[in-house]
Amino acid sequence: MAPALWSRLAPLSVAALLTAALAGCSLPGIAADDPEPRPAGTGLPQPGQIGAATAEKGKVSLLQKVGTDGPLRTLNVEADGRWECVDCAGDGVTSTGTLDPEQVTRLQGLLADPGLAKETDQARAYQVTCIGSLTSSLLTSAGLITSQDCPGEERPPIAEEILLLLTQATPAEITD
Repeated sequence: MAPALWSRLAPLSVAALLTAALAGCSLPGIAADDPEPRPAGTGLPQPGQIGAATAEKGKVSLLQKVGTDGPLRTLNVEADGRWECVDCAGDGVTSTGTLDPEQVTRLQGLLADPGLAKETDQARAYQVTCIGSLTSSLLTSAGLITSQDCPGEERPPIAEEILLLLTQATPAEITD
């Protein structure tokens, strides 16, 4: 019974960490390696603040939020393709399912791609540029990878493929 409890608490701990970061409650002021202050209350993760946060190998979490006041949408995908989606379509519904074998193989290949490490927020020194748009953060074993649905922003290519796969196979959405 205890192992099942811990396996369910691990994604909740990750979700709690990212919820706090996306809500702007994680670290006030300046990150240790960032000499420039950030606007308070932006509600978005900043490079260096949670750069050490990672998911277990083969797992991925997608966290999405529209603007600073929108509800947090959470999708957790296990290495075997089982997923749980909490408010992914912004409708308050929690749903579960399983990726098909081809999707699992594709997702695992993308998560194992060494180029993914170059797409993390920390590696790109990513900074949020749009206010009020859909912010999508992928938590992978390589680190946190954030992108926004805003004009002119290019999404990292491997992370974009992961986001596209997840939004096609689950209720999660690629745009708001």
